[in-house]
Amino acid sequence: MKLKGKKKIGLALSGGGIKAAAFHIGVCLALKEKGFRFAGGSKEEVASKYSDSDKVIKLYVGSSAGAVISAFLASGYSLQAIISAFEKGSEWDLKGLREDDSFQESLKPISYSDIFSINGKNWIKLLPNLLKGRSMLTGGLEAMVKNGLKINGLVTAKGLERYVREHVWPENTFESLGAELYIVATQLNHSRKVIFGAYEQTSKIKHIGWANYAKVSEAVAASASLPPVFAPYGIINERGKEIFYFDGEIRDTLSTHVAKDQGCDLIIASYSIQPYHYNKNMGSLHEYGIPLIFNQALYQVVQQKIEAQISAHDAVDKIHHAIRGYFKQKQLPKEDMDKLLNIIEERADYRPNVDYLYIHPNPHDYEMFFADHFSLNPKILSKIVQTGFRSALNQLRKHDL
Repeated sequence: MKLKGKKKIGLALSGGGIKAAAFHIGVCLALKEKGFRFAGGSKEEVASKYSDSDKVIKLYVGSSAGAVISAFLASGYSLQAIISAFEKGSEWDLKGLREDDSFQESLKPISYSDIFSINGKNWIKLLPNLLKGRSMLTGGLEAMVKNGLKINGLVTAKGLERYVREHVWPENTFESLGAELYIVATQLNHSRKVIFGAYEQTSKIKHIGWANYAKVSEAVAASASLPPVFAPYGIINERGKEIFYFDGEIRDTLSTHVAKDQGCDLIIASYSIQPYHYNKNMGSLHEYGIPLIFNQALYQVVQQKIEAQISAHDAVDKIHHAIRGYFKQKQLPKEDMDKLLNIIEERADYRPNVDYLYIHPNPHDYEMFFADHFSLNPKILSKIVQTGFRSALNQLRKHDL
């Protein structure tokens, strides 16, 4: 993989709670160590501070926790500011300034109350439906649970929406950002994922929607609404109808295609979810109870989706190279080769000039697997940041970046 000649770099960040956010921060610290820069702020700031050098990231794609970090970076906050925001009360000596110290502006510490807002008006729905009349549902245990737990989430993302709107990017529009920001959410009452950003018009392609009607804070809140903990988040569309969304990774864990579709030829993807591989120091997960067994099952599903995505791209890449080699060996007409390759590229949605760099934890890193997804403890966050840093450096060194 060669960085030289790359015209546009995109950064795609996955979800996974505060744990994923800390991992992404570590990845970004490693990228910075290797000379990459993160463009952000207003159009004027980006134009004046960031040249078109080889290592400037000007496009961000975020889902769930990745949407939060992407919004921070696109808004122009430094990594130190982001670390300070998460490590409220830590002993680290971080001023929390933007990359341009002249702003003298810190990012407000983010607390549990900003992330989790009690879904108060729905708690009464925890009362069994037998107290409120006959239910439409009949049956055994499943019906009883459905009848008794008609609450759409324990908490809401309203606090997170307010935090982004008031403390991260007060302009609160995608159009006012100097960098490109795309936030992925999933439509609740449909089978479609929706990508929010600064588009001239909305569009729907198969099971993907491209929408321009959300504020940045609304898109972040919708993307981060992980069920069943968070209630689905409602956004008013361009026709005045409230559409409900939840977690951006329900359909795809890494929406790297968004960066590709927007012209990136180098896409760096960071994801923190990696299944546990047996370690004799920890033993088998069957000894640790339902939560960790459930996590392992979820992680395996997520990993399968990511690997399928990577394998599909690699398969087309190999076919592409094989055709080139065959035509060259047989000295067949170049124009016929180009026509055939163009058909493959169009039908497989393949871009031969696009390179991908995937960064994830080592599967033998059991401490990362066992770490709490929603802890703001500075010591835990610090370890996860270090894991992200090491993971990124290992991948960057492999590719001489």
